[in-house]
Amino acid sequence: MLDSLKKILFGDEQKPDVSPEHEVQFAVAVLLAEAATMDGAIDDAETKRIRELLVTHFGLSLAEAAQLMGEADAALANRVELYGPSRVLKDALDYPQRIELIEMLWDVVYADGVVHDYEANLMRRLGGLLFVDDQDSGTARKRVLERRGLA
Repeated sequence: MLDSLKKILFGDEQKPDVSPEHEVQFAVAVLLAEAATMDGAIDDAETKRIRELLVTHFGLSLAEAAQLMGEADAALANRVELYGPSRVLKDALDYPQRIELIEMLWDVVYADGVVHDYEANLMRRLGGLLFVDDQDSGTARKRVLERRGLA
């Protein structure tokens, strides 16, 4: 299944029988994992937050979220670009859903309480790839800061 998802997200002419819902979930998990790794390592707070976001946002069980996170981590080990998963999400999600995704990503970035320069750069790039304007991304970031008590 992982190979078929990688082909969808990272380029292959033939699309296997993967539900659009799982394709979106996988792409979200990949971007969340990417956001968590930008500062050099995924710490426990970031892993926990990704799991919580996947469970809450998609209604997954803890086991399903863990499996999805494992697939995303494996895909990250073999990937060097963000275009594939962000294209899937740009095409599958409407604008308010993409803003919600940006907020989820900011939530992972702030899970450890610190924003690394690479994480901030990633968020700017993803905003562009997902066609979310800077003002909406900044508003999503402020909501995360307020919710976490970091404002």
